[in-house]
Amino acid sequence: MGSRAAAVVLLAAGILTAAVAPAEARKRGGHHRPAGGGYSPPYAAMVVDVKSGKTLHAVNEDALRHPASITKVMTLYMLFEQLEKGRYELDSDLTITANAAAQAPSKLGLRPGSTITVEEAIKALVTKSANDVACAIGENIAGSEPRFAEMMTRKAKSLGMSRTNYSNASGLPDPDQITTARDLTILARAIQDRFPRYYRYFQTRSFAFRGRVIGNHNRLLGTVEGVDGIKTGYTRDSGFNLMTAAKLGDRQIVAIVLGGKSGASRDRIMADLVRSSLPRAYAGARQTNPVTEVAERGRPAVIADAGSRTRTEVASAEEDDEVETTSSTSISPPASVGTTTPGMRRPGLQALPGAAQAYAGPAGQAPFPTAGGKTTARLPAVEGVASRTEAPPKDARSEAFRPVTPTPWVIQLGAMDDEDKAKSILSDARSRTGALAKAAPYTVRVTHGGTTLYRARFSGFTEQSAAQDACATLKKNGFTCFATRS
Repeated sequence: MGSRAAAVVLLAAGILTAAVAPAEARKRGGHHRPAGGGYSPPYAAMVVDVKSGKTLHAVNEDALRHPASITKVMTLYMLFEQLEKGRYELDSDLTITANAAAQAPSKLGLRPGSTITVEEAIKALVTKSANDVACAIGENIAGSEPRFAEMMTRKAKSLGMSRTNYSNASGLPDPDQITTARDLTILARAIQDRFPRYYRYFQTRSFAFRGRVIGNHNRLLGTVEGVDGIKTGYTRDSGFNLMTAAKLGDRQIVAIVLGGKSGASRDRIMADLVRSSLPRAYAGARQTNPVTEVAERGRPAVIADAGSRTRTEVASAEEDDEVETTSSTSISPPASVGTTTPGMRRPGLQALPGAAQAYAGPAGQAPFPTAGGKTTARLPAVEGVASRTEAPPKDARSEAFRPVTPTPWVIQLGAMDDEDKAKSILSDARSRTGALAKAAPYTVRVTHGGTTLYRARFSGFTEQSAAQDACATLKKNGFTCFATRS
């Protein structure tokens, strides 16, 4: 009887352990994606030798990706510029509006009407990745966050970040907030070249703020030799991102990892890239000039249209403590700018004309990248990513586009300023995934504020789940898309 009773006890303990384990895993942050997910953001990475300009490693480096909180590096670039021009001092006050206070976490939780100094704001972005503070920086500098995002985009273009567009100052989810690994290497170099005095803030391990000690999300600081910054990021659609700068002796690199499966996985990949790339970096005198700004030429093309989407998602990212929310993404003109801005030493900046829009590269450049992309070095220790070179995409104009009657659900890949570009992305997407074998490509001509756009869509889905599954497959192959009712 004793042995039988012991067996019953062991069986009950096993059942209890099985029931408790998932809950404990969730409690410890073991799950990073919403229930019913399974979507794995596509991977991209790039390592550049700062002195020679040579690419030491690249995977999908020109494919469009969401920057998440790496956005805040550009937000700080804009703030450092204001400091350099004397419009702010480190002890200047930034006012927190109700809009800034209402931003989704991660945030400091500041109340509307309260203030934070510029130096505190810098440290809050570098360590806590505070979305309320990022929004406040934009509002104080430009009068509104949409207008600040437009200024950020213009700055990106002037630096040569030809495929980057900003819609907000924080990196909270927005389908029009896009960049590439290549563009982010440009930003990583530029902020060091332009603001060596302020770049040191990215080395902040922690800072004390009103009775709290806030630690840095970047776990490579102090653990990987040579790493001196700079920024982590996470949203459900971006995956786990990291921008890193490293210097060892006379060798210096910048590195980008986008679409990591977890914070720990992303950190391992980056650590391997730094350790394998730094010894190969050039140790002589610098051969490339610092990144400088150039005047923007012409009006860039519009590459994304979010007018038909309204959805809300809450993503959990315990490892990085960057919980971010997607809200309505309809495009609207930026708010008008007041004549004065709180905390400024001089009058407000002049308003920039035009509505905030998504941007593409130079005229004639395809607005969306091909999947896969060029690989110049084998990726170390990457889970589920093969290094390969893809065949060139088929020209869309060689494929006949017949009249289509849209099904209840369709997939949209974007909206271009030229119908041939829209057809090209449709043809490319169809040739690279079997998920669209029975789908019908078509374009829809629309007008936004006098600008004609061509929506690139696939019909052939009677159920929302089928359209979402096909879209998830497209995203894994490097395309941006969303499912919508026709």
